[in-house]
Amino acid sequence: MEPVSAVIITLNEEHNLLSSLPKLSWCDEIIIVDSGSSDSTLDICKSFGCKIFHRQFDGYGTQKQYAVSIARNDWVLCLDADEVMSDALVDEIRKEMQAPLAEGYLIPMTFVFLGKKFHYGKEGWRYFMRLYNKKSGSFNDNKVHEKIELNGSTRKLCNNIYHYSYHSLNQYFDKFNRYSTYGAEMAFQRGKRKSLFAVVTAIPFNFLKYYFIELNFLNGLSGFYWSVLNAFYHFAKYIKIRELHQQQREVQKNEIKFNSRFIGSVEKISSAEKSCMPDLK
Repeated sequence: MEPVSAVIITLNEEHNLLSSLPKLSWCDEIIIVDSGSSDSTLDICKSFGCKIFHRQFDGYGTQKQYAVSIARNDWVLCLDADEVMSDALVDEIRKEMQAPLAEGYLIPMTFVFLGKKFHYGKEGWRYFMRLYNKKSGSFNDNKVHEKIELNGSTRKLCNNIYHYSYHSLNQYFDKFNRYSTYGAEMAFQRGKRKSLFAVVTAIPFNFLKYYFIELNFLNGLSGFYWSVLNAFYHFAKYIKIRELHQQQREVQKNEIKFNSRFIGSVEKISSAEKSCMPDLK
């Protein structure tokens, strides 16, 4: 079997690691890149024999790529701390690694929100690349919504990962501000703008999209909560994009004012110097 390195980035993940790490005992090594945990995250990782590294967080894409770069094996299983592999998936991967038929593997993800497993819609069975040969790809440098860019063939696996993304509303809103800020900064850097119309319609449009089109009404009350919160996320991100453009305009206005005053001062000094010069005629 091809040896596999599991890599996880962490920051105060004690709530998740006791569920996710036991599913990785078959891996050749478990790499942890921590960005300053203050809970028992590191103690838990040590108890599972993980290799622990420390790096200041500067974005999800660059942090994960660093973790991949220090893995000793070509095949890498890159998981988030809140992603728990099913037993059937572990068996499937181990069989696949006997003779890999692709450079990357897409694994179905089942979303779990406030303890509720989503069985319907996009969140119930959504594919993400989590296992790949690092010789054939790498993470992009996105601050958020990072992904693996692969040059090679891919295959879909049949068994799933459970994504225990948010166990409480407090945790959700902690991530909410960080993710919406990163998303707005990325959009701003790419020159994207959001009109007032987009801001006004963000909540109703995205609620209809998440609740009805993506079938979250079939996921019960948690599906309703998820749809409302996602609609508000887009609303907040759009406002932050507009705020960044407003800040940029203010900076440019101030620069123009400063330059005008500076040029005016230079001209006054120049005129004063000329008036003080003796007439040599």
